[in-house]
Amino acid sequence: MRNIHTPSHFSAIVCAPFGAIGIRTAMNQVQELVYLPASFQEQAAQEPFSALVVQQIETYFINPNVHFNLPLVNIGTPFQNRVWQAISAIPCGEVRTYGQIAKQIQSAPRAVGQACGANWFPLIIPCHRVTASRELGGFSNHDDADGFHVGVKRWLLAHEGVAIAPN
Repeated sequence: MRNIHTPSHFSAIVCAPFGAIGIRTAMNQVQELVYLPASFQEQAAQEPFSALVVQQIETYFINPNVHFNLPLVNIGTPFQNRVWQAISAIPCGEVRTYGQIAKQIQSAPRAVGQACGANWFPLIIPCHRVTASRELGGFSNHDDADGFHVGVKRWLLAHEGVAIAPN
């Protein structure tokens, strides 16, 4: 199911300053959030839980200090979950490097980067707050030539008040 980017596969699509966010829910849990280009049009929530997810995301766009309070489907390996837990503890407006997270959980920076890229819940688990030691680094395991995903990361960090120099 992952990475199917047709509107019918989303429970809702929220317009975002950088494009859109596709929301997948089931059984009152967030299944996945997907950053989408602006070519995706807003899609109303299909049920009340999706409407709650939309509301919290829209609140984040107004106030980046919002605390997401949404149940997430239990997914990922034990290692990924350790990385995601460490990422979730990074305060809004701050960043950590892959190396800092690796040291914290006694792992390697590359493994941390792979777990960041495997994050099914970007924004809720704020992997955009993890950067390379000397540059912004990648984002969401996308090596997109047009830079869409790195642009999303730049926007999110700027929204949270983090000054990032261009790569």
